[in-house]
Amino acid sequence: MKLQDYLDVSKLTKKNAQLELDELARQIENANSAYHAGDDPILTDAEFDAKKRRVKAIETKFPDLRGLFSPDFQVGAPAASGFGKIPHAVRMMSLGNAFEDRDVSDFVRSICKYLGLAGADDLSFTAEPKIDGLSLSLRYEHGTLIHAATRGDGSVGENVTANALTISDIPREIENAPEVLEVRGEVYMSHADFAALNIRQEKHGAKLFANPRNAAAGSLRQLDPDITRARPLHFFAYSWGQLSSPIAETQFDAIKRLERFGFATNPLTRQCGTVAELIAHYRSIEGQRASLGYDIDGVVYKVDRLDLQERLGFRSTTPRWAIAHKFPAELAWTRLEGIDIQVGRTGALSPVARLQPVTVGGVVVSNATLHNEDYIRGFDSKGTSIRGGKDIRVGDWVQIYRAGDVIPKVADVDLGRRSQNTVEYDFPTKCPVCGSPALRADGDAVRRCTGGLICDAQAVEKLRHFVSRAAFDIEGMGAKQVEQFHADGWIKEPSDIFTLEDRFGRGMQQLKNREGWGEKSAKALFEAISKKRRVELGKLVFALGIRNVGEVASRDLALHFKVWDRLVEIVDLALLAAIAYRKADDAATRERIAAVQGSRRARISEVRKSALAEADVPKASQAAWDELVELDGLGPVLALSLCDALSNCEERAAIDRLIAHLTILSPEDPVADSRVSGKTVVFTGTLVRLKRAEAKKQAESLGAKVAGTVSKKTDILIAGEDAGSKAAKAAELGVKIMNEDSWLELIERG
Repeated sequence: MKLQDYLDVSKLTKKNAQLELDELARQIENANSAYHAGDDPILTDAEFDAKKRRVKAIETKFPDLRGLFSPDFQVGAPAASGFGKIPHAVRMMSLGNAFEDRDVSDFVRSICKYLGLAGADDLSFTAEPKIDGLSLSLRYEHGTLIHAATRGDGSVGENVTANALTISDIPREIENAPEVLEVRGEVYMSHADFAALNIRQEKHGAKLFANPRNAAAGSLRQLDPDITRARPLHFFAYSWGQLSSPIAETQFDAIKRLERFGFATNPLTRQCGTVAELIAHYRSIEGQRASLGYDIDGVVYKVDRLDLQERLGFRSTTPRWAIAHKFPAELAWTRLEGIDIQVGRTGALSPVARLQPVTVGGVVVSNATLHNEDYIRGFDSKGTSIRGGKDIRVGDWVQIYRAGDVIPKVADVDLGRRSQNTVEYDFPTKCPVCGSPALRADGDAVRRCTGGLICDAQAVEKLRHFVSRAAFDIEGMGAKQVEQFHADGWIKEPSDIFTLEDRFGRGMQQLKNREGWGEKSAKALFEAISKKRRVELGKLVFALGIRNVGEVASRDLALHFKVWDRLVEIVDLALLAAIAYRKADDAATRERIAAVQGSRRARISEVRKSALAEADVPKASQAAWDELVELDGLGPVLALSLCDALSNCEERAAIDRLIAHLTILSPEDPVADSRVSGKTVVFTGTLVRLKRAEAKKQAESLGAKVAGTVSKKTDILIAGEDAGSKAAKAAELGVKIMNEDSWLELIERG
């Protein structure tokens, strides 16, 4: 998505409109090719639809810019070169889209106007699920299947006859059929078969499919029919192309005739007489979406009488007599099958919804975050009810939403479908991994395991974090290797990574004889580990995985303290003040805070300073504490986390064992007088000339503060290709937005 996507169409000049239309046409053409010819979508359905709506809005304002290359004139993509080409006797069209109920009313109204009808009383429609699969046309002559072709670009498709013959839902011979009959429908893969296929793919080290549609398309378009035969595909018939004689007078009766020919047709197809009936069936199908066992992304409405379809005819690429009412791309209903508790590196117990798989926004979703125990009960962190106070229970039907790339969440619960046998969820008070007590501190929304390093879940998550890209980033040792080595007892804490080679010996027999490892890869791993014995202070602090200490805070600590020993010295000195500060947050202190006049922040500061004075904290400890909390962007919460981590005997010992293997590099002082010194910048989208990590490091060296999110404090947003929600928010807040070239020009001027 480009920056101009966020400009109001009414504010576009004709020149800018032409530039944007050219860019959108390129993006849509690439997306069509990736989806139809490559079976590897580069845009979600929602993103693709948004771009086409944008084109329509611009072309409405500037109708003279509408040309033959408009996406409205395009269907599918040219046939791939690996297959023979088959021209369609009757062009395979696409469908117009309805996204809201009023769009359906407009569709019916336009039909009445075109036919000269006063109202819709004389009209009837069919409504059927819109299968999310691959369009296929089957040509029969004298009852025998002659060939099968994909949609292609609508005019010419790919010859996939040999592969189509492996699908059990497609008959080779049919009886009592017209002399020429082209049956059209959708090839799809069930959820169960999709899951089984991906398990096989993973077992053989092959690429996993993103969703059942990709899997079905990739399977049908194999050059080797034996591969297609090994992948269970299905076919729903719902339309036709060339006919030598009619097969019925209505759409509904024609579907029944196809069924008698031996084709599978969708049992949810209904006849509807009014807009209200169409919408009601749409809602009914939407409610059944998760339990169908295959993917649908909307409901298709068609004028039932075929003579009226013929009168209505076609636009350039779509029939006037049909429309697809799409489901919201980021919403879907499904059943909550269970609640799993995951334990993170800080000991946090995080509940995760285990869902009956459902496709949301082009991605198969089987899990969703439930945040914490209050969220499950129906309350937010402030005790305010959410979802109307509905709690979440195992067995519930829940609505899932997935905006952009964020983790799926539960939007709502359907109490009307809740079983009377369900019970409220009882959140665990013991760690499910190590059995240690899981405590919830006063004022904390999260319950945490107290097991520390004895908890395998925390140990694994800490190790995964330690080797992550923003931390030590050891080539050849990612999350998968860490989990494997931990399960085998080879590494229990970060320091063990740096003793692997000594423990294995120079022959490296144990590692090189493992599945997936050879002598060359084992040697490369040890060389990569050795290179990471020299590490920047900021990366080290971040890699330790201390609660609340993120990448930016780690960098700020490194820039301030310069060396590890100085940071540790200050944290150790601040411990007594930290203990006193925490005691100043008890119930009695909160009562004293409430009694003091002024703003809440001033009241808290005044009372806690008083409490610290009453605790008679040594001046050196108080000074160290003040140095920590007064660092820009840190504050007492982060300071407490540092003190907790370094005062924990087991954790401190593990850190000391790690430090013994490292050479810690001091950060270079940033340029104090650069054009971006002191500015807060955010990078988003894909950078072309720089890697993201390189760009961040360069900005920091010039004195800029690199943040991960856009806020009122952001000074500049650097937007690469396909910038998303961050660019929209920056525009909303009035933040200065620059592309990569402008940013590089700015910093190169000094």
